[in-house]
Amino acid sequence: MSEKSYSYEQAGVSIAAGNALVKAIGPLVKATARPGADAEIGGFGGFFDPRAAGYNDPLLVAANDGVGTKVKLAIDHDRHDSIGQDLVAMCVNDLIVQGAEPLFFLDYFATGKLETGVAERVVASIAEGCKLAGCALIGGETAEMPGMYAAGDYDLAGFCVGAVERGEQLTGDKVAEGDVLLGLASSGVHSNGYSLVRRLAADKGWKLDRPALFDPDRLLIDTLIEPTRIYVKSLLPAIRSGKIHALAHITGGGLLENVPRVLPAGLHARIDAGAWAQPRLMAFLQAQGNIEPAEMARTFNCGIGMVLAVAADQVAGLTAELAAAGETVHVIGAIEAGPRGCTVQGSAETWSAREGWEATHLA
Repeated sequence: MSEKSYSYEQAGVSIAAGNALVKAIGPLVKATARPGADAEIGGFGGFFDPRAAGYNDPLLVAANDGVGTKVKLAIDHDRHDSIGQDLVAMCVNDLIVQGAEPLFFLDYFATGKLETGVAERVVASIAEGCKLAGCALIGGETAEMPGMYAAGDYDLAGFCVGAVERGEQLTGDKVAEGDVLLGLASSGVHSNGYSLVRRLAADKGWKLDRPALFDPDRLLIDTLIEPTRIYVKSLLPAIRSGKIHALAHITGGGLLENVPRVLPAGLHARIDAGAWAQPRLMAFLQAQGNIEPAEMARTFNCGIGMVLAVAADQVAGLTAELAAAGETVHVIGAIEAGPRGCTVQGSAETWSAREGWEATHLA
């Protein structure tokens, strides 16, 4: 009796499906080509030429991130067409706060069984995010790992490298007492706080496939899955002109914990929560969870996706410049002398507080 012949396919890994995916995403990847990279795939590694991108003496800046449990919402509700933009945004927005232009991006897509239709939609959204950020998608990895993931599940990770000319990087050393804090509006929850969002959805029995109570023209799932805004192209000109002293990407930790990361010792950020209207989605989350304002300020972006520290005499011109680039800009606070940290404060009318409130985080 002959012994059973095994194959990789019988073990749950389809080489053919992987090859089909590579072929399908080739045009998507090529569409992200930019000076310095041709965005072709198929080699063992991707090349990038900083000189061809216009750099003389660049410092390279690297970032990597994921999308967290927002991926689970995308999986459960068949919303795979924007989750890749979240992946790109979480990386490139971290690079721009260093003053670095994102140059190239690599992705990691892992699943138990490769469904090429789903994977292609995800990679298409990654490519779209790269185009929005101006970076090339020059490589990645698709891992099919039977037994590691439940049926239909997948996870994502992204890796991005950017560059800034030596001496032009943003380090926060220019931030000074009297600087004004500008806030750029977020597009939604972005990619942080989704473990709490999903817990509320389960406990409160939300019907995600029905119109949102706060926006009857949109399904609740669509408001929750709205992709993270990419701020790169609107901010790069202002960074290169020297108008911005520091930038803080508002991710996990919210306003309270992210703003202090770009402050020198001896300076404190004071933010007025009444300076902008809390988005209706944020108000909905707060009301549904009876979330205290301080908890909101350290969990969600509360409507502000990026914070800028700028000299007072630059506020009017920079606000107009960013508005012309499509950003919604709010003056949200100022820098003062004090222990390195951030205070967010509001009255009883802000963020559904029952009385005046204040939350402080020291770095």
